[in-house]
Amino acid sequence: MITIPKLKMCTGFNSQVAIITGAASGLGQVIAHKLLNEGALVGLFDLNQDALREAFVGNSEKEELVSVDVTDQETVEKAVAQVVKRFGKIDILINCAGITGATNVRSHEVDPENLRKVFDVNFMGSFFTSRAVLPYMVANRYGRILHIASIAGKEGNPGMLAYSASKAAVIGMTKVQGKEYAETGVTVNALAPAVIETPLVAAMPEIQVKYMTDKIPMKRCGTLEEAANLAAFIVSADNSFTTGFTYDLSGGRATY
Repeated sequence: MITIPKLKMCTGFNSQVAIITGAASGLGQVIAHKLLNEGALVGLFDLNQDALREAFVGNSEKEELVSVDVTDQETVEKAVAQVVKRFGKIDILINCAGITGATNVRSHEVDPENLRKVFDVNFMGSFFTSRAVLPYMVANRYGRILHIASIAGKEGNPGMLAYSASKAAVIGMTKVQGKEYAETGVTVNALAPAVIETPLVAAMPEIQVKYMTDKIPMKRCGTLEEAANLAAFIVSADNSFTTGFTYDLSGGRATY
């Protein structure tokens, strides 16, 4: 006879400590507000300190606003240590900081410096932050890391070599880290959205956005709320048996 376990009541993120990069706008901002509303203490990382102050007011006891260049390893490590000193631990890292770089550019026309910049933010930034928090998580035998990747990292979007390749690297890192820390109580996953209504997408050429949207069976962009809801589940304590995985948020575009 099968014994059906009693389901635990979800307690949100009470007393959990999260770090969110790219928190001043877009997906990072919406996720941060969601976790704050559900009881988390949050280290809010962004290069734009003024935008951080505008986006987060009135919850100073639960927030640590830090101006961080995620491409600078020393700065990242100091920022992480600042959050640990303030809140005592780190349970969650969500890497939302990212740039598209130049788009609608064929590979032989790509500026190597632009490509390096995109990789520095999208891949190295996620590497530096995860490298900095993992020792704390492993020592505590608990942690949730979520790297924001992209459907472009799976399929490759023409005219977006730098962005597609950097997000593919993020997915590769997720697979490696998920396996490396699978027995430590730390999970590492990625989220691969298609087109989400963010300032980053709004700044892209219309022809590039149309190409991506036309490939979505639902024929629409995803919303920030939809992305934030899925992200929150991925980093929740309830999501304990999935690691090294890339979750799709693609309106039916992804088929694997």
